[in-house]
Amino acid sequence: MATPSKIDPSTDVLDRFGHSKDNTYATLSGLSGVPESTLWHRDHSRPSIQQKGAKQQYLTIQEEKALVNYVLRMSRNRYPLPVKFVRTLALVIIRQRVSIFQTPATEDDDIRLPGKNWPQAFYKRHPELKAMRIKALDWERHDHYIYEKVVEWFAVIGKELANPLILAENIYNMDETGVLLSVLNSLKVLVSKNELRNYRGVGVKRTLITAIECVSADGRYLHPLIIWPAATHQSTWTVHPTPRWHFGHSETGYTDTAISLHWIQHVFDPQTKARAKNNPQILINNGFGTHESLELIKYCYENNIILCRLPSHTSHKLQPCDVGVFGSLKTAY
Repeated sequence: MATPSKIDPSTDVLDRFGHSKDNTYATLSGLSGVPESTLWHRDHSRPSIQQKGAKQQYLTIQEEKALVNYVLRMSRNRYPLPVKFVRTLALVIIRQRVSIFQTPATEDDDIRLPGKNWPQAFYKRHPELKAMRIKALDWERHDHYIYEKVVEWFAVIGKELANPLILAENIYNMDETGVLLSVLNSLKVLVSKNELRNYRGVGVKRTLITAIECVSADGRYLHPLIIWPAATHQSTWTVHPTPRWHFGHSETGYTDTAISLHWIQHVFDPQTKARAKNNPQILINNGFGTHESLELIKYCYENNIILCRLPSHTSHKLQPCDVGVFGSLKTAY
């Protein structure tokens, strides 16, 4: 048999075993245990299955590692990422890569979502992840008491605050509060001295106005967003000057997913982005479902905003806005 050209991997095998035989594929296969066909393919620059698979992956190895770290962080912060959202975040990474390297003749419309089975293959490639079905559970029905939830919360937020890149000026707490219009808490009246009833029956029209407020850990506050219970906003509703206030509206006067996204994009980010100087920002909020839309999570992911959710039914202890701000506001109202 004609002796092929010597190849480095085979030479390493010979050196390791201390033999000086001819470097035929059969000889090298016997010494290393590698099939002759594999040695021939490597000698003729044919990539391995692993190398070929890496080139065919939607994301690079480094990009997948970054996405894995983000999924783990979201889970740790009580925002477990729905599997169906992973495809969109992968698309965000691809678009960021294209914008950085300015790939010629590539438009956003040319970049497609990964296949519908891509998320399953993604978490199977990474054993630190797993998919599971979770049910909505009221924390009041959970085995843990509030003390355990509070201790767990400080362990969760402590890991984020230990990051030296996160400064007090970039840590924010947002919350919503609502007030009912034309409803007095109590009223002094004249009655018979024998009257025992300490309440009065009235017809209450529960018209609610919601305010979204946000404060930072270094004492700054952002301009509020007021939500009217209406289909449109009328300027005549504000009879006093409200410079730089923001207004929204919904049928019920409560916040919804569209208003939450609008608040992040047009209230929070414009007032905090320049101060952050590309450093990560932490936004602590409660567990309302309106804070969990795909669009909101995607926007926070793109703009380095880390969401941290307070445990449910602990706002009266852990929510700074509830404890220090809204109580005084409602007392004054």
